[in-house]
Amino acid sequence: MIMDNFKVTPWEVSGTIDYDKLIRQFGATKITDQLKARMSKAAGNDPHHMLQRDFFFSHRDLDLALNDHEKGKGFFLYTGRGPSKGMHIGHLIPLMFTKWLQDAFKVNLYIEITDDEKFLFRREYDWKEVQKNAYDNILDIAAVGFDPDRTFIFKDSEYIKNVYPLLMRTARKITGSTVKAVFGFDDSTNIGLSFYPAYQVIPAFFEQKRCLIPCAIDQDPYWKIQRDVAEGLGFVKAAAVHCKFLPPLQGITGKMSSSAGSETAILLTDDEKTVKNKINKYAFSGGQSTVEEHRRMGGNPDIDVSYQWLKILFEPDDSKLKKIHDDYKSGKMLTGELKAVLIEKINAFLKEHREARKKAEKDVDKFMYSGKLAKEMWERTYE
Repeated sequence: MIMDNFKVTPWEVSGTIDYDKLIRQFGATKITDQLKARMSKAAGNDPHHMLQRDFFFSHRDLDLALNDHEKGKGFFLYTGRGPSKGMHIGHLIPLMFTKWLQDAFKVNLYIEITDDEKFLFRREYDWKEVQKNAYDNILDIAAVGFDPDRTFIFKDSEYIKNVYPLLMRTARKITGSTVKAVFGFDDSTNIGLSFYPAYQVIPAFFEQKRCLIPCAIDQDPYWKIQRDVAEGLGFVKAAAVHCKFLPPLQGITGKMSSSAGSETAILLTDDEKTVKNKINKYAFSGGQSTVEEHRRMGGNPDIDVSYQWLKILFEPDDSKLKKIHDDYKSGKMLTGELKAVLIEKINAFLKEHREARKKAEKDVDKFMYSGKLAKEMWERTYE
């Protein structure tokens, strides 16, 4: 979706994003307070703070997924990852919310590793490098803490033999004009990318019930295609819940991207010193130019990246977040003090993630091949 002052596609996000306008243009629906309350009741716990604070902000048929849950039909989850060299903290956001959903609703989860799409789109990667990146990314995904008996992580290049007949049936229903219109492909786009969207929708057909897809809103076009063809293939239209973008260090426009330069993002491999240096040097501040001015005029948390990251991801406690907000806005808390809070939170988060990632080296086989759901999936074919 390209608009006057921002751009949102599955491969590029830039500009100052008007999320209300994006909802209208995509034909999605805003998540209301009533839907949040219903979701909390169905989950049997408090809603995730990213949902409560409107970071997960729009949906398609989330209400129908909850209907299915309440009627005992249930639903299942699907998300994915295009493997790249080095994940950053923004990549974990949909995965962390997906884990909350899996824990709350006790449902199966399918995670597609799109090694084919990454190879087709990123010409600087050779096939061997894509496979190395895929394995590294899978370890980071497994470290989030999903249930290994209810989770199947698979690479497109490996699992295609199990789904090829269904993939052919799906591809026959998707025209070239459709993928051109949805993704902006033209005559210079390689035919692999034109075909790839047919595979992207296949995991939404893995069970004969509704699929719920947590994702950043730039991935929504893929699910439009799934919803167009699902019923004609004998499946249910997928539901989706969309999140906003974690802003880069340099400001609140666009989204974090490691390909834009490592100084814009916090990578999962960054050590404590690197995190401290990046936040202190690059994190855009909403504070004043001098301590005296800041004490007198206060800071602006709405444009301060450190505060926004705390709000989105690193401070789930509402009362603690409000105190930080009020102290910063009044001038009681200085920019350096706010950054110090964020640095401590990030380093604690990354330390825990690294420990979980090390454990995942032993468990990854369960997610991909030997766990309860994984074994079932390798024994299954889709005609």
